[in-house]
Amino acid sequence: MAGLLCGTKRRKQVSDLQEEGKYAINAPLLPGGPELLPEDSLLEENAERTILDPTSREDLNFKDLQKVLIDWINSELEEDRIIVKDLEEDLYDGQVLQKLFEKLSGYKLNVAEVTQSEIGQKQKLQTVLEAVNGVLRPLEWNTEWSVDSIHSKNLVSIVYLLLALAMYYAAPIRLPEHVSVQVIVVKKKEGILQTAHVTKQLTSTTTEMMIGRSERDAFDTLLDHAPDKLNVVKTSLITFVNKHLNKLNLEVTELESQFADGVYLVLLMGLLENYFVPLYNFYLTPESFEQKVHNVAFAFELMQDGGLQKPKARPEDVVNLNLKSTLRVLYNLFTNYKNSE
Repeated sequence: MAGLLCGTKRRKQVSDLQEEGKYAINAPLLPGGPELLPEDSLLEENAERTILDPTSREDLNFKDLQKVLIDWINSELEEDRIIVKDLEEDLYDGQVLQKLFEKLSGYKLNVAEVTQSEIGQKQKLQTVLEAVNGVLRPLEWNTEWSVDSIHSKNLVSIVYLLLALAMYYAAPIRLPEHVSVQVIVVKKKEGILQTAHVTKQLTSTTTEMMIGRSERDAFDTLLDHAPDKLNVVKTSLITFVNKHLNKLNLEVTELESQFADGVYLVLLMGLLENYFVPLYNFYLTPESFEQKVHNVAFAFELMQDGGLQKPKARPEDVVNLNLKSTLRVLYNLFTNYKNSE
């Protein structure tokens, strides 16, 4: 038995030396730049692996994008007491992705709750990604992720997946614009490892990213198919908000413009919930875009404190005079407070 074990160990050492020798032979032929790993030499013919360029990993815009996505996930999964700190380490096994998709979609996936084995993790990922791809497929979304790339902690694939979910489900977040990264593609061709640098664009402009959002509700239907009834809805909402704002000698005539700086929203929440909002909590005369976003976001917090669900709209959309976003927010208030005096 000892001799058998010794022979097995010796054969493994020989095999390892052969692979190291193969890598040593190929390495001088590779273009300079990325630090390749010995396992790259084990790639099958025409197979490839992507590596995030170290410079891009430290890019401040890319880091900012990751932070926005992490904060969004933690906000969505707060009730589940899930806290994500690192996208690569916390999302690769499918557990958090499952919970996130279920929360966003309202669907319950048929997967094991906790699995430690690699096979079990990949099976869970397979189920989650099939569900995500099924939702995105009608929009012909370009899927830049796979079970293997997510499970191997490919950060770019993980970010692509989160961005698709955030845009499809109209996440109430502001994504940094024009974020791109450099990836190094390692490919084996005719037994030789070849590398190439490829630029991956993650985000574009806010307007273009909003176009990709497909969430539809009664207001989409109203604007698309019954625009003549829009004025009836707007009149009802104006009557509702003025019933309360008139107590402060304020009056609204234009929904999309007069709520865009967030001031009336904050004051309206105080009136609806019957409390005074300290003036130091918001900007009474906001001048910059950021100050207006702060006000609207603060109003959203007051809504949640009052027991309402988190608004589907983003603060930035309200500030940008997006009528549907403003209507969604005000209609939610109307539904919950229409009988308030």
